[in-house]
Amino acid sequence: MVFKLKVTFYAWGDPLITATHRTTIEVTKEVLKSLRGDCVVATRSELALSDLPEEFKREARSKEARIGLIIEADGILEEVWGQGHPSLTFESGKDMVARKSGYICGRTLMVYSNKAAADLSREMVKALQRSDTKIKLTLIVE
Repeated sequence: MVFKLKVTFYAWGDPLITATHRTTIEVTKEVLKSLRGDCVVATRSELALSDLPEEFKREARSKEARIGLIIEADGILEEVWGQGHPSLTFESGKDMVARKSGYICGRTLMVYSNKAAADLSREMVKALQRSDTKIKLTLIVE
């Protein structure tokens, strides 16, 4: 596997993470205030889409781009893979969303992902539900 570009950053767990959404996964800079964000898997993130390097955004806008989101917490690793698209704007200053569908908006990181929040192992979700869990996130474009 040859990586064109890799970006690593950190976020934190939260007791309000449920990770039960069936079509999306979200990483946010915000603190959760309710259980409504059932796609959220990481909070207080160091980065949102608008913070990503321009080179990453450029590569990810290729229709042939394969985008990965690697989530590591408490020794557990989950990989989410999807596709890039020319219409990705990377404009959100708050979050990033991986989608199983082809829907694109300013919050979309990747489309046609192979996993949503509900697909994560429940062992991983338990780790993400602790506010002291430091989550390592790695974005890859290949």
